[in-house]
Amino acid sequence: MRFSSLEQLMTLCKEESLSIGRLMVVEQARETGQSTEQIYEQMASYYQVMKEAVRKGIEEETKSRSGLTGGDARRVHDYGRVQQSSLGDEASKALAYALAVSEVNASMGRVIATPTAGSCGIIPGVFVSSQERFDWEDSRLVYGLFAAGAIGYVIANNSFVSGAEGGCQAEVGSAIGMAAGALTEIRGGSPEQAVHAVGLALKNSLGLICDPVAGLVEIPCIVRNGFGAVTALAAADMALAGVRSAIPSDEVIGVMLEVGAAMPEKHRETAKGGLAQTPTGRKIMEQLYGKKGGKPK
Repeated sequence: MRFSSLEQLMTLCKEESLSIGRLMVVEQARETGQSTEQIYEQMASYYQVMKEAVRKGIEEETKSRSGLTGGDARRVHDYGRVQQSSLGDEASKALAYALAVSEVNASMGRVIATPTAGSCGIIPGVFVSSQERFDWEDSRLVYGLFAAGAIGYVIANNSFVSGAEGGCQAEVGSAIGMAAGALTEIRGGSPEQAVHAVGLALKNSLGLICDPVAGLVEIPCIVRNGFGAVTALAAADMALAGVRSAIPSDEVIGVMLEVGAAMPEKHRETAKGGLAQTPTGRKIMEQLYGKKGGKPK
């Protein structure tokens, strides 16, 4: 890739008069040797998987194999249809859709990891709900996925995108930043505004630990995907309104690296700390694995 930072990405977009999404298509074609058409079609197929996961999570029973989670997406969706949501209809729908995809993941269904399976609900929640709201063609969202990919590429190469490495700030936080920046661009924002949206979003996740109960990507991962979708909407709105990330977004990514590296092991997806080691968290683990030989040790 010809960029390794968000600043470089933004500069390239300006110099070549391309959106982040369209620049990323060119970059990927250059990197892989495939045609831009092949690159686009592959991403378009990923978006169809995302939409199918949203539908499945809302319309079908998606109980996880552990029995710990499932059905919350439908509860939130149904609540939003009959009650006046505190968030408003559109944000409530993004929340429900993000939960839906995360529940499909927990039930071993088919999802697209963006950037990981544990954070797979945020981008589909934001994209699919926004598409329904604004009646966009699929192509608009597909280029949005390329924009999200470019942002994720920078984060992954300068910090972390997995909870095991940098805590949930890295896993869910990266997805929020990717969704926020991409939505800003999809809605007509400039590359500069999209980059500011990334910084605004990431700042709201710094320090978030990864503490999956019983080591499963269910509690609290699924609800964090729901909250993440709402945060991404808020960050995109702020950026489109002209709010800037006072700390440059590349520097925010650097802080994520610093905080993640300093995070103790028990708070990095080991289930040795945080919510996983509360009395209820330990009880759930014992119920699933037994008092002897339970995991993780």
